[in-house]
Amino acid sequence: MNYGEYIWQSPHWPNWQYDLTALAEPLAAVSRAQGLLLGRLADVGMALRDEASLSALTEDVVQTSAIEGETLNVASVRSSVARRLGVDIGALAPVDRHIEGVVDMVLDATGNAVAPLTIKRLFGWHAALFPTGYSGMSHIHVGTWRDDSTGPMQVISGSIGREKVHFEAPPAKHLPVEMDRFLAWLNNTNVKEPTLLRAALGHLWFVTLHPFDDGNGRVARAIGDLLLARADGSTQRFYSLSAQIQRERKAYYDILERTQKGDMDVTGWLEWFLATLLKAVEHAHGTLDQVLAKAKFWQQAATVPMNERQIKVLNRLLDGFEGNLTTSKWAAIAKCSQDTALRDITELVQYEVLQRTAAGGRSTNYEVRHYGFKR
Repeated sequence: MNYGEYIWQSPHWPNWQYDLTALAEPLAAVSRAQGLLLGRLADVGMALRDEASLSALTEDVVQTSAIEGETLNVASVRSSVARRLGVDIGALAPVDRHIEGVVDMVLDATGNAVAPLTIKRLFGWHAALFPTGYSGMSHIHVGTWRDDSTGPMQVISGSIGREKVHFEAPPAKHLPVEMDRFLAWLNNTNVKEPTLLRAALGHLWFVTLHPFDDGNGRVARAIGDLLLARADGSTQRFYSLSAQIQRERKAYYDILERTQKGDMDVTGWLEWFLATLLKAVEHAHGTLDQVLAKAKFWQQAATVPMNERQIKVLNRLLDGFEGNLTTSKWAAIAKCSQDTALRDITELVQYEVLQRTAAGGRSTNYEVRHYGFKR
């Protein structure tokens, strides 16, 4: 390896450099977008703010795992988050230990953002992510730094014999000193850097150190969320940066690789981070629209007689159900027979709560009507 191939080998490491003038407008744009979102949230009741926060945190937990190629059950994640937030969403879906662990980490990062981030707390997050001590079929060191016993920590792609090394992290023997320095910076409250830039730098710094056998990306994004919560001055989350990163996953990995192979000027990474954060905040307006539409729907449907199955499935639809609703999907969600599902749907069509869609195909599809219910 040539000296200086990676950013952590720079003689100036970790003295980050950036062009604050170039970042002034992106910083202002994010601040404006956050102000608009918080302004809208100030005009709705506490229950709707809790619902918006539940949606954002559910998306954050699901998507931070999706970035790593792992699919979590959305209903289970939502149930786990709702229980911790004290939000009543009706019947709760079953939740496994792994989902509970990811939820634990994300909610601790955002809900306890002002508390110092310590080595013990980081180890707790890592143990929560890997409750069995395994990542897939591989046994890993959990709740402790990696030891490089099987070779240097590298980010690799490609088949065996054709591997491409995208990044190599600092040797394990450097981690105690490096992590102490990182945490001292992160917990220092007497700083001049804009708080949003600290979120971007903390994310980059941790993922560059790559101190764990696995889970480094998820922990880095949790650290970014913690620093964003500090920047917002609020433990309630209304947008998900991880969800936006997942929408731009390739660009995320590309900018990280370029930055980690560059010099200490990380203006490019900060510009990308702020642009992605802006999109995340703007996307949250759509989530809030959905929460408000759901509240309006239930106000209009208040006098329509419904059973528990109908209420359960309608809530799933209003929370952003993916795909088309058919009698078989209704039966699966409500855990009932096809005949019962058809009867439930037919009643709601008669009350004009549901309507048949224009889409063709072998199965009839249905969608929610947001107005004009028969009483």
